[in-house]
Amino acid sequence: MNMKELFVLLLMSHITTPVKHSLKYILTATSGVSNLPEFMGAATVDEVQIGYCDSNIKVAEPKQDWMKKLIKDDPQHLEWYLLKCSETQQVFRANIDGLRQRLNQTGGVHILQKMNGCEWDEETGEVVGFNQYGYDGEDFITLDLQALTWVAPVPQAVITKLRWNTEKARLEHNKYFYIHKCPEWLKKYVKYGRRFLQRTDRPSVSLLQKSSSSPVSCFATGFYPNKAVLFWRKDGDDLHDNVEEGQILPNPDGTFQKSSDLDLSSVRPEDWGKYECVFQLDGLKDDIITKLDQSDIRTNDKIWIRGDEEKSTPLIAIIVAAVVILALIIAGVGFFIYKKRSDKRPPSPVSNPEVMEQLNPGP
Repeated sequence: MNMKELFVLLLMSHITTPVKHSLKYILTATSGVSNLPEFMGAATVDEVQIGYCDSNIKVAEPKQDWMKKLIKDDPQHLEWYLLKCSETQQVFRANIDGLRQRLNQTGGVHILQKMNGCEWDEETGEVVGFNQYGYDGEDFITLDLQALTWVAPVPQAVITKLRWNTEKARLEHNKYFYIHKCPEWLKKYVKYGRRFLQRTDRPSVSLLQKSSSSPVSCFATGFYPNKAVLFWRKDGDDLHDNVEEGQILPNPDGTFQKSSDLDLSSVRPEDWGKYECVFQLDGLKDDIITKLDQSDIRTNDKIWIRGDEEKSTPLIAIIVAAVVILALIIAGVGFFIYKKRSDKRPPSPVSNPEVMEQLNPGP
């Protein structure tokens, strides 16, 4: 049994609904990047963006209809997003400036990121929390919730690790937040968005080629959930050589896209008919198979994509949009909602352990 067949069996064993859910908050501050806000933010549930803010728009925006319904039922929820977006913009800006000074970096492009949140297994009840920082594309410092200590994978973070590990009250706050509060909110989000999050959307699949000498790309878009595989095979056997697999990327409407490129430079034209692209999705019983046919390949032409409405868009625009959307989600800012149900007003920033974690010099 090959890996693709094994994956299909795993999909079929959970074909009804995904039992594991995730809530992620991602923060990013940038320095020296002219085409992005200095601070951006995204909150995602099961990899679907549910909220966004940045230093340009200065507001927190819900991104799904069911999230808007949640906020309508609980207006204070949005108030917390607004508060934490404003707080973390200032703190993260100071953090990246402090890091640049500590590392003697006077110019260039620099990016400070934080991703935190939790995963919840709806079937077993298991909860896993996470809180990690990255700087300039590399891991910087990570919270080990089991040992309740900070871990520094790079020498530059040791000073931060030593200081943060002495702050026991804040470590206990982190443990409480990621093990209790975060899954509480995640369960609430899943309850409101269950119909949306547990649907299955069939993709459109196209064959694309920039020029006659370029690899042929099998491009699937508009599918949901993101548990999918896309691969090439020849005469029924999976191909690994001369194949470059792309990542699963988000679309604006909450669906996903993925591509797989096949280099045909050494393939004889008469053998093209032996090749086919296969798409498999959790929730779809049958594979979507696209035969490699010269007449079906679109060269920098127009293809159909999924958005607020289906529309014809040049291939280059799709590629650019995908990169921008990915940047918005990966280089986003987290929203931290530390509200007790009986609270009428939020605590001051200095009394909030999560903000205090960021107010210290360094990240």
